[in-house]
Amino acid sequence: MRTKVSTPLKGRRLLVAVSGSIAAVKTPLLVSALVKAGAEVRCLVTPSAAKLVSPLALATLSRHRCYGEDDEWDSSCSRPLHIDLADWAELILLAPLSATSLSRWSQGSADGLLASVLLACECPVLAAIAMNTAMWNHPAVQRNWELVQTFPGVVPLLPQPGLLACDRRGDGRMADPLLIELAATSLFSRGDAGPVAKLDWSGRRLLVTAGPTVEPIDQARLITNRSSGAMGVLLAQAARLRGAEVALVHGPLQVPEPWLESLHCHPVQSAAEMQMVLQQKQADVDAIAMAAAVADLRRVATGDVSTAGKAAKADLALRLSDGWELVPDLLQGLAARRPAMQLILGFAALTGEDAELLRRGEEKRLRKGCDLLFVNPIDRPGQGFGQARNGGWLLGNGWSKELPVTGKLQLAHQLLDALLALRQPSPASPVPADR
Repeated sequence: MRTKVSTPLKGRRLLVAVSGSIAAVKTPLLVSALVKAGAEVRCLVTPSAAKLVSPLALATLSRHRCYGEDDEWDSSCSRPLHIDLADWAELILLAPLSATSLSRWSQGSADGLLASVLLACECPVLAAIAMNTAMWNHPAVQRNWELVQTFPGVVPLLPQPGLLACDRRGDGRMADPLLIELAATSLFSRGDAGPVAKLDWSGRRLLVTAGPTVEPIDQARLITNRSSGAMGVLLAQAARLRGAEVALVHGPLQVPEPWLESLHCHPVQSAAEMQMVLQQKQADVDAIAMAAAVADLRRVATGDVSTAGKAAKADLALRLSDGWELVPDLLQGLAARRPAMQLILGFAALTGEDAELLRRGEEKRLRKGCDLLFVNPIDRPGQGFGQARNGGWLLGNGWSKELPVTGKLQLAHQLLDALLALRQPSPASPVPADR
């Protein structure tokens, strides 16, 4: 298969703007991560933020001077600084966005360097809001927050629940720097020209499965597979960042925990548990993406395996030779009982040569009854289970398209584009096919 080099943030111009919330102490971690990802980063701090996080630290981590309020009308600048920064940035990351800065932004105030930059910029803005829970719940703050989300190019990152600096528990924590980095990467993963902030999944509900399922043999042993869950989780986050309401049903995952923030998560262990949640959720969603790697075998229900004790090694062969059954095909079951207009994307992890993969993939698509099936080879180095990259073929009704090996986040956006193309067919936006 072809491989497409995946470095979405490399060489991109990112302006990190820090306002006066205690969450500003986390911003240096974000700046460091963005620089390591290859981005060109500049930082801007409000006067309140400069009391919480060192401008020198931000300058050191970004390899560039950190701008503050006193720089706004520096006579050595040939252009007004707020215009210069607004024109320079391809993406602005407000991390954190405080109640004060939110108020100025929502009301169109140019009081201060950050406020002026936000009025002058024409690039997307990733807004990670943070404040005390009572402040966040205040009607004025909620009104301002709703208003800025109507501005072109704004991608909101909601505050997260947890223990706040004021010792209160509730919503108010800034999104984790790992999630903010993922969101920035996502905006640059939809094309090569620049960040795309269009919320084209807004108003749609997506159900995603991810990770392996686990079937116990006894209290110590289990049957599972090598899936990390990254493909499904990134698909879910990519859809959420495009405006979708996303429910994620997942087995045990091997991904950074912050990647799950703002998703409606339903952790499960066995295929039966996953099937039960899917049956409860199916009727309420517009599309389903079955990225989970469901285990193929399970013990026939003869009691609670978890309390049956650990089998002796000498008895293990007997334990494994009898009392097992195939796990029902969850994807096929979903397709058989889906409501009208619901779209289903399936995944098939296969091995073999290209022609064999396509033949077996098409057989699976027809048998399972899904609208789209993504076939990915897992026997090739550098892609598939446990890897950062993935690629394969997307199969539809009478067509197939090769999706070159790339980052899983970029692949997630291609799959979301394909689902949208099925829902909104037009001469200008069909799913391109190789045959």
